[in-house]
Amino acid sequence: MDIRVAAYAVIIDERGMLLSHWNESGHSGWTLPGGGIDPGEDPADAAVREVFEETGYHAELDELIGADSQVVPAERRLSTTAIGPLHTLRIVYRAHLTGGTLTYEADGSTDYAAWYPLEEVGSLDRVSLVDVGRRFAGLI
Repeated sequence: MDIRVAAYAVIIDERGMLLSHWNESGHSGWTLPGGGIDPGEDPADAAVREVFEETGYHAELDELIGADSQVVPAERRLSTTAIGPLHTLRIVYRAHLTGGTLTYEADGSTDYAAWYPLEEVGSLDRVSLVDVGRRFAGLI
């Protein structure tokens, strides 16, 4: 079984919720800004790095709000070369922005980032992680 550990941020301000648009291997949807932890990298540092890479914003973490664990069966994995199931551990922080300008990731798994009013997030084409983050943040 493969394992993927990743860190994400729930960022909400007067503009709404900041989301990244995941677009990879023919699949897409809105997601929380964040992503995989590099070997030896602290999860908090990974979340801050990924927010910047995907959105152009500098973030500061406020608190750890939860961790989500799931196992993706082999037949549902996106990788055509992967064998066996994938265990994902997603660490989620609440964060706020300290600077930067909205920009989009180049050559990554996300292609866009945007702010959405909280009342619209539930109607977006989104990955399950968005609802995990909303639940951890007490929004649903």
